[in-house]
Amino acid sequence: MPEEVNGNYDYVILGCGALGTAIVKDLISSGKKILAVDVNPEKVEVLKDEEIDAIAGDIESDEVLNKIDFKKVTGVLILTSKDETNRIVAERVRKENGEVLIVSRASNLKSKEELEEAGVDLVITPIESMKSTLVGGLKKAESLRKLKKLRSVIQETDGKLGIFTHDNPDPDSISSALALREIAKHFGVEADILYYGEIQHQQNKAMVNLLGIPMIRAGEADLSSYSKFAIVDSSGPGINNSIPGDLEIAIVIDHHPAENVEAEFVDLRNDVGATATILALYLQDLKIVPTKTLATSLFFGIESETEGFRKNARTNDFLASAYLYPFVDRELLEKMEGPALSTETLDVLATAIKNREIYSSFLLSFAGFINDRDTLPQAADFLLRLEGINTVLVFGVMKDAVYLSARNADVRINIGEVLKNAFKDVGGAGGHAHAAGGKIPLGIFGDVSDKETLAKLVTQAIRKRFLNAIGIEIEEKP
Repeated sequence: MPEEVNGNYDYVILGCGALGTAIVKDLISSGKKILAVDVNPEKVEVLKDEEIDAIAGDIESDEVLNKIDFKKVTGVLILTSKDETNRIVAERVRKENGEVLIVSRASNLKSKEELEEAGVDLVITPIESMKSTLVGGLKKAESLRKLKKLRSVIQETDGKLGIFTHDNPDPDSISSALALREIAKHFGVEADILYYGEIQHQQNKAMVNLLGIPMIRAGEADLSSYSKFAIVDSSGPGINNSIPGDLEIAIVIDHHPAENVEAEFVDLRNDVGATATILALYLQDLKIVPTKTLATSLFFGIESETEGFRKNARTNDFLASAYLYPFVDRELLEKMEGPALSTETLDVLATAIKNREIYSSFLLSFAGFINDRDTLPQAADFLLRLEGINTVLVFGVMKDAVYLSARNADVRINIGEVLKNAFKDVGGAGGHAHAAGGKIPLGIFGDVSDKETLAKLVTQAIRKRFLNAIGIEIEEKP
């Protein structure tokens, strides 16, 4: 006769072969109260010797199952190697408690279907378990292989490493560079963060100033003092950056699509929404505990690049953010998330609102002659909120170029491809499905000094190319 069962349990394990025993021990180590049941008295005695509550008996027997109050347990795991036994027991347990979590083992897909019909919530098959283990193992092995190569490339640096961001770096690029700098330090190599352009966007300024991130203007640096160079959030010289074309890049880490990228170490991924995610996962795999500054920087980089995890956020972005969050300085994060708008940003926004042109759900606007190109994406973000608008293109003239910024909420459109196709023969443009940008030299408009005339020429050209690219034909006004 089976032993008496005393007390309430989190989980009841029915069938304690190799799989059941391993799960019993894992659940106990995580603080769960467990009752194990197995037909083999010797296995039960071994469990008892380890101070695990266990009873011996046939789990198909009412005499055994009646000893257990299934209404008071969180879950029941039925793990014998006999499919028919598992089905019979599952039906009995489900009849007694319609809410309890039931997990069962099955040897094949047919038995899996029968168990699911019997009310089992989760059915585990050896093939699926092996596949899951194999896929997880492959991903882990691939990650460790990449990190081994990265370590080798960094440690072979005979001097300092220069880490480039893209021009006018954003939080994703800045935080990724900061993380790579910390990884280089971990491997015994000194590194500097280099950038071209300006840090003018209010959030970017707030991030650098509040976190005290050391950044060097590349145009003022002696590039010959660096032994090797890396680039983050861009895939090579000239791609959204002003890095000299003849400069050899040893390390490339980016989340944007690219082809024919050559370097000693290349990590281009399409399963993440931010480059900062890649670097955060590096830290986790390398067991480098991030400082508050680094964790806050990377978290903000992922958050801003995915627009608060609403756009292009993938599973890895959430996993990386969950890893970082315990180390984040919440007060600093809040300050970076909502810095005040500058007077110039408000002026550009006002101009963009005034000059807006709407074609169905598409809006385009000339934002005028600007001093800060980062005001354009802020204006585009704002205009995308207008009722009935799904796609926005804002453009402005700064110095010797026209800068473009686009935002898109229409799932049928890839705005990065639209800009690329519209302006590839006159400048550089591209990006993601939901956000994109570009730059067109003013030289293509000829020698025009009158601002009003130039504004008309620029607007006409941008309008025609953009609308043609999205399939809208209009008759230009004389």
